[in-house]
Amino acid sequence: MKIGILGGTFDPIHNGHLKIAEAARKKLGLNEVYFMPAAKTPLKEGISISAVKRRVEMVRLAIAGKPHFKLSTIELDRPGPSYTADTIAELRKKLGAETELYFIIGWDSLSQFARWREPARIIRMCRLVAVPRPGYTMPDPKALEAAIPGMSESLIVLDNPEIAISATEIRERVARGQSIRRLVPEEVAGYIQKNGLYLR
Repeated sequence: MKIGILGGTFDPIHNGHLKIAEAARKKLGLNEVYFMPAAKTPLKEGISISAVKRRVEMVRLAIAGKPHFKLSTIELDRPGPSYTADTIAELRKKLGAETELYFIIGWDSLSQFARWREPARIIRMCRLVAVPRPGYTMPDPKALEAAIPGMSESLIVLDNPEIAISATEIRERVARGQSIRRLVPEEVAGYIQKNGLYLR
């Protein structure tokens, strides 16, 4: 069994997230991709995010009818900040040692990976799948290996898709009264409008 993990605040989840997950699933032969909303992200302290139940419901709506995509609330079910090392360890225990885990991460986050909690422990438990982010270059693999020995064996680099969609842009468009059609699934757009999310 091969499981992909795509974490994030998903505020809101958008079509870029779905395209990245599908590209990784196809290229790596993943059985499923878990969409994992974060409760609190330690590296984003001080940034206001929507209520957990709102973000979870948007993920649920976005992946409905897509059998290879699953919602995981593992990071929401425990108190405190979300640390990837703890999450992967919990998943590893739950799914068994024979399950291969692939943690999907953007090139922007990869450049900060050495600052994460227990990065060496993370790469011992799963493979990292690095996907492009517009405006960012792929970090130097030699520098990554020097900072975190063993990184080169764990890292898989995908050179596409490069998705020029950001949750920040979507929130700003909603606040300005502009359309977010084609940026998010239709059901998510409807939910945002119905619940008055992101209005100033």
